[in-house]
Amino acid sequence: MRSSNPVFSRRGFSRDNGYAGFNTAPQAGGAAVGTQGSPYAQPQGNPYATNPYAQQDLQQGAPPQTPVTTGRMTMDDVVMRTGTTLGILIVTAALAWALLPVDDANIGRSYGIGIGAAVIGMVLALVQSFKRTATPALIVSYAAFEGVFLGVISSIVDNRIASGAAMQAVIGTLAVFVAVLVAYKAGWIRVNRRFYGFVMAAALGFMLLMVVNLLFAAFGGGDGLGFRSGGLGILFGIIGVLLGACFLALDFKQVEDGIAYGAPREEAWLAAFGLTLTLVWIYMEFLRLVAILNSSD
Repeated sequence: MRSSNPVFSRRGFSRDNGYAGFNTAPQAGGAAVGTQGSPYAQPQGNPYATNPYAQQDLQQGAPPQTPVTTGRMTMDDVVMRTGTTLGILIVTAALAWALLPVDDANIGRSYGIGIGAAVIGMVLALVQSFKRTATPALIVSYAAFEGVFLGVISSIVDNRIASGAAMQAVIGTLAVFVAVLVAYKAGWIRVNRRFYGFVMAAALGFMLLMVVNLLFAAFGGGDGLGFRSGGLGILFGIIGVLLGACFLALDFKQVEDGIAYGAPREEAWLAAFGLTLTLVWIYMEFLRLVAILNSSD
């Protein structure tokens, strides 16, 4: 399956890469649940048919070999790669905040640098999204440029619109991450094909409305149709955060499936890439919400 991220479509954990997405958790004896008639199903129910070790384990009903001997992805790999990308993003954001002032004399230059970094980051993310394998250099570079953009835009909002907005957005993002993780591990969120289809449809509608609003703003001036200001802006900001939470659940499911089906260790970079994209999305929605709420006071 393709990416669960609302912004970009990465090719990690896809059918082409050899293992399935939702409703394919392995059972005793190696069979996969929900593979009959599934567009994600692999031959003979094997969601990672290209891995000879996984094929042998499934046929014999034995547990997978350890990642030490087979080079498979583990949760530690995902945590380490995600920590690396987020660490680089935070460092570059802090440097941009400190080195690119947003006072009246410098805001134009700083904002221009931030937008340029955002464009470069988007291009790098798109390139990685259309690659069949993870390229750590692309993912790390994306995190660095995205950090510059976040540092500049956060500084602008924090210093010129709502003092403390950046910290509030960080706390909100962390709260959503922890809440979704707890809900997912407790089984309160059931990630299946129906959930995936609903979230994809909602995200498509959300993105289309934002594009229409942007076009109206570009050609008509002001805030377009008003989806990013006032009461509508608050409503769409909340919807954006909820969508981000849903995509976190999809990301967790993809990581879980990748580990269960013996994905190669390099796929951990794709997991880190997807989680970073989703967390950036949630942070930006929170930052926008704080700015709207402050401006409406």
